[in-house]
Order: sequence, then C-alpha cells, then structure tokens
Amino acid sequence: MAEKCDCLVIGAGAVGLSVARALARAGREVLVLERHESFGTETSSRNSEVIHAGIYYPTGSLKARTCVRGKELLYEYCDRYHVPYERIGKIIVATTNQQFDALRGYQRQAKENGAGELTWLSQRDVEKLEPAVACRAGVLSHSTGIIDSHSYMLSLLGDLEAHNGVVSYRTEVSKITIDSALTVVCDGFELAPAVLVNSSGLAAPALSPVRGPTGRGYFAKGHYYVLSGLSPFNRLVYPVAEPGGLGVHVTLDLAHQTRFGPDVAWIDGPDYTFETSNLERFIDAIRRYYPDLDATRLHPGYTGIRPKLAPADAPTSDFVINGPEQTGVSGYVDLLGIESPGLTASLAIAEWVVDLVV
Repeated sequence: MAEKCDCLVIGAGAVGLSVARALARAGREVLVLERHESFGTETSSRNSEVIHAGIYYPTGSLKARTCVRGKELLYEYCDRYHVPYERIGKIIVATTNQQFDALRGYQRQAKENGAGELTWLSQRDVEKLEPAVACRAGVLSHSTGIIDSHSYMLSLLGDLEAHNGVVSYRTEVSKITIDSALTVVCDGFELAPAVLVNSSGLAAPALSPVRGPTGRGYFAKGHYYVLSGLSPFNRLVYPVAEPGGLGVHVTLDLAHQTRFGPDVAWIDGPDYTFETSNLERFIDAIRRYYPDLDATRLHPGYTGIRPKLAPADAPTSDFVINGPEQTGVSGYVDLLGIESPGLTASLAIAEWVVDLVV
C-alpha cells in the first residue's frame, strides 16, 4: 500500500531544488528524492556556470521565456541571499566576414526575446576590450553573468529546509505509475503524492510514463579544459554557435580561471570519462579566436552531459514542461530536456510549475 504524501519532487538539481523551494514557500509539505549522495551532482554542477541572457532561443519558446525571466529572478535571488556571482558580460565573435549575418541575427533575436541590447563591436572595439581575442567583429551582451552554482544550490536547499522541506538522498525512483492512482516506486516502498514533479534531469524521459515505453532521452557529452596561470580574458568569449551547443567558448569562474568548452560528443548513456583524444580539435577551435594559445597550459578539467530530447541529426528541441493538462493526471508535472539554459531558468521554471499545481 502506497503511503500518501503532499508534494514529491524527483531530483535535487538546480531546477528540482528551485521547484521544491517554491512549493514549500507556497505552504506545501515537500519531499525531494535524490538518488545520489548529495544535491546537484549531474548536469547542475557540470556546466559553464553562466547566467545566460536569452539570446539564442526561438522567440516565444520555453527556453527564451524562462531564460529571460529566470535571469531577472536569479540576479535578484543572488543579491538577496548573498550568492556569489558577477555580471561579467559576454562577447560573441565572428572570425570570418561570412559570420556577420549570424551576429546580426543574434542582435535581432535578443531584442525579440527581451534579452537586452547586444552592442555591435568592430574589430578594434573587441581588441580594446579583449586584447587576446582575434576576430573580425563581435556583439556584446551586457547582462550575461557567471555564478557559483554550488553556493546557489546550497542556498536553495537552505531555504527549502527553512520552510520544512526535506531531501532524501540515496533514494532512487524506479518507476512512476498512473494507472488507478499516481504512485512513485522507490527502493522498498511506494509513495502516493498529491503533487509530483519529475525533475530527474538525464533520467526524466525514461522515468516518465506519459512518454510511453519508447520514450527516451539523448545525451550530448561536453568536455572542459582548464587553462593554467593568469587568464588572458576579462569576460566570456563565445564563437558563433554550432549544432548541438554553443561552441567551444571561454568561461571564467569567480576566481577568473579560464575554462574552454564544451564540445559536443553524442553518447548512448551517462559517461563522464574525459577523452583527451579531442585535444587537437579543442586547440584548433580555440585558436580561431585566441591564436596565441599556449597548448601546454591546457589541462583536462571535467565533463558534463546535456539531456536532449532529439538525436544528433534533428533540430534542437525546446524545454518540455508537461503539466496536468498534458500528463492527464492532476498534480503531475514532467520536466523534460532541461539542458542549457536550465540553470539560469531554474527559478522561472519553478514559478511555472507552482502555477500549474498550486
């Protein structure tokens, strides 16, 4: 017999914790189930830690809407709860004249999405801001930032617990059933929640009963290399985007150590092994905009996996937020394909979910 409970969130990543916190602050009793020993050990801690502006995503898409709204909420949250961040800015660079149209497209898209004005930069303008960068032109996003993702999730957890929410670690959900009632099957017990949010990231599509037995996710692995020594960069530097991701770009942590990544390697399942055979490809990609790279300063950093809803040869899919209307079950929400900009969008996604179920 399944034990009844109020609100159940599967997954203690940035989005899951944001949703759980929002439900708890709305006065609900919240339990989070996390299969790992700690929070945020998968996608939420293996990314670029960028607060995205909302530039790249189709107008009206969930990615665009939740990124722009989430960015606003996230900066406010960081100020209120003293989470370390820096509104550092980002330059997207064109290394050939043929890429100018792409930059102008970003300017139009940013304006349509409400992501803020992108300032056009000539080659000389870029040289003044980033002397190490070689390009033909660029656009500057003033609202892009960087964040300490661990501190952010720790803060979310603290606020969740302050509102009587609980996280159960090392608790893996094996099945969700919606036959006669909404039931979550775990290790040795079953729960029957009034509200269920499937925010299990990489595992979310396979766990969802709504997507059917053929429902599955896809996995795009990305590698990050670290540059030892002083950083030659003052802000984030991105090339024009490539299929599957935003290209091998420059990110900085809050200590301003430089990281390059991620690349895109499609894999069959979660695997965080660092494949150094890609080093030459990284060097070639980086030198297109940073020709003075000393390759001996590059060292393997870490890998991350983006949860995808479409395979490599298909167009990039949007976030999927399936509420009770789509799942057909009162109180049941699936969060699927929450890749970048999920960290930025986390608080906005939480708002969305609360509106669906509270």
